[in-house]
Amino acid sequence: MKLLSFGEVLFDIFPDGEYLGGAPLNLAAHAALQGADAYIWSKVGEDRLGEKALEEIKALGVKTDHIGKSKEHETGKCVVTLDENALPSYELSENCAYDYIEYPEFKETDRFDILAFGTLALREKRNAEVIKRIISEGICGEIYCDLNIRTPFSSRESVGFCLENATIVKISDEELPIVCEEVFGRVFTPGEAVFELKSKYPGIKIIIITCGEKGVIAFDCVKNELYSRKAEKVVPVSTVG
Repeated sequence: MKLLSFGEVLFDIFPDGEYLGGAPLNLAAHAALQGADAYIWSKVGEDRLGEKALEEIKALGVKTDHIGKSKEHETGKCVVTLDENALPSYELSENCAYDYIEYPEFKETDRFDILAFGTLALREKRNAEVIKRIISEGICGEIYCDLNIRTPFSSRESVGFCLENATIVKISDEELPIVCEEVFGRVFTPGEAVFELKSKYPGIKIIIITCGEKGVIAFDCVKNELYSRKAEKVVPVSTVG
């Protein structure tokens, strides 16, 4: 499998240190660990964190061919705080390098099985235009969108863009009320939401809704089949990806 993951490369800042992250990069890193040919398409600053990011990304086995460098903007940062249940909240830096991702020079032979992105990197509209270009060129197969909503950086426009272009969508149960309000003007249960989303966005093939300790549901829109799985009790290593 060949994956092109578009979006934020940033450092999560905890009281005990700084850790490389960003949902698109986390996806690419886990895909690489499973043997996929994974590329991250992003931008970092020409600064200490930018150099550190490139070194660590290469060490993870993720291809850095499509990471640009910015002299004008710093590498992204996110201050993370955890509540008593280890659930994170995020304070994201603005106007950073990944808000200005450029279209790279792809080779004529470049083809990707999956293009992945979420809403955070779409907070800057020019990034959406870059994504539109690659979709229009047809060099990617499936389009996977993990909405990964980070208030106040998502919008009806960015959520709609993901849902209109995706063939596979992942939404958390915490995000679902926001998505339903933005799209339908009312809230649905996970079981209801998958059917409503299928009806409104016929290009979506699979909808995944993660429900934390309650498990996960997945809806095959092509076969019209709903699947569910209970969560297994585990000792969490990290709740930040």
